[in-house]
Amino acid sequence: MLKALSRPAVKLVDRYLPDPYIFVLLLTLIAAVAAIAVERQTPLAVMRMWGDGFWNLLTFSMQMLLVLVTGFMLASSPPIKKLLQRLAALAKGPGGAILLVTYVSLAASWINWGFGLVVGALFAKELARLVKVDYRLLVASAYSGFVVWHGGLAGSIPLTIATDGHFTADQIGVIGTGSTIFAFFNLAIVACLFIVIPLVNRLMLPDDKESVYVDPKLLADEDEAQSRIRRPADRLENSVILAWLVGIPGLIYLLDHFFLRGGGLNLNIVNFLFLFLAIVLHRTPRSLLISLNEAIKGGAGIVIQFPFYAGIMAIMVQSGLAATMSEALVSFATETSLPFWSFISAGIVNLFVPSGGGQWAVQAPVMLPAAEALGVDISRVAMAVAWGDAWTNLLQPFWALPVLAIAGLKAKDIMGFCLIQLFITGAVIAVGLTWF
Repeated sequence: MLKALSRPAVKLVDRYLPDPYIFVLLLTLIAAVAAIAVERQTPLAVMRMWGDGFWNLLTFSMQMLLVLVTGFMLASSPPIKKLLQRLAALAKGPGGAILLVTYVSLAASWINWGFGLVVGALFAKELARLVKVDYRLLVASAYSGFVVWHGGLAGSIPLTIATDGHFTADQIGVIGTGSTIFAFFNLAIVACLFIVIPLVNRLMLPDDKESVYVDPKLLADEDEAQSRIRRPADRLENSVILAWLVGIPGLIYLLDHFFLRGGGLNLNIVNFLFLFLAIVLHRTPRSLLISLNEAIKGGAGIVIQFPFYAGIMAIMVQSGLAATMSEALVSFATETSLPFWSFISAGIVNLFVPSGGGQWAVQAPVMLPAAEALGVDISRVAMAVAWGDAWTNLLQPFWALPVLAIAGLKAKDIMGFCLIQLFITGAVIAVGLTWF
């Protein structure tokens, strides 16, 4: 049945889904028109909101770009690549390849979303070299694991409300990860998705005549010959000692940060960890720079698109449109159904504000008073928003950009399969938030 359902979904998306850049332009126009029509804002006011907010996420954009770049460099280091090759050898046919790449992506994304995206894409390429399998579904399977990230160790909303002095601390206090990430209901949702997502991907595997294969030779990494030592600069570029003299102190700094000073995990620390592990594991600066040149290609879409999303977010927040949408969806919620409607509203808002932290800033002022009024557990509502943010990434192509760049595909190639996962995972998450 899933194979039959995925066929028209793939054709529909292939025909009508535009490039992610076109997608963000359309979302900009929709947000602007909605702000004028619903919130009675003037066109001039909306234009000013958009323009003034266009560069508001430059710091965050750089952090996101570095997560992808440093994650790529770490995942493409020789030790990690060898590990991926050994794992790929475990696949015994196309079905096994689909299951294996999904499990690896799920596990990596639960640990950290940036690492999950990169490892999943690189592992999919490695599997495609060894196993004849539909390449579109293989890459879609790698991306589908991303849906668990906000219920994992790097979830921005649960980490935000677990941090002293966060912007809603006066209202809800500090909520530890034991009540969010490691709560029973959240772990139960994650466990169910670890079962459901690989199974659905496997059941969507097309027949041989409908599959799209890729020549393994096209996926082979180019051999980068070590540069000849002709001048002192060449020795520096190929110096293991130089790399380790900087890389090892960086890792020692992290040990000091975590164990002696009791520091926490944030985006800057994640990027620091990925970068200095990559420096050490690549061994030479030259090897790291080659990986960096490849990694930058995957971040090209983020550079141009994130400012547009910052502009959209400014329109949504300043016009009151995001609050209006959220209020409309939770206005008829009950004590039992509030987590569900929080999840649905977050999924819709995520299409316009694809940033977990930014989305919580938008929705917390609406969701928290509703939770308090109905007597609903704050941590469950916060995680409902977190899951909603992650869920519609299966439809929103923005975060698929690095995966697509690494795999050499377009959004329309994988989003048909992701559309099927959107409905199934949505049902699983909704049930978990409401009844677990």
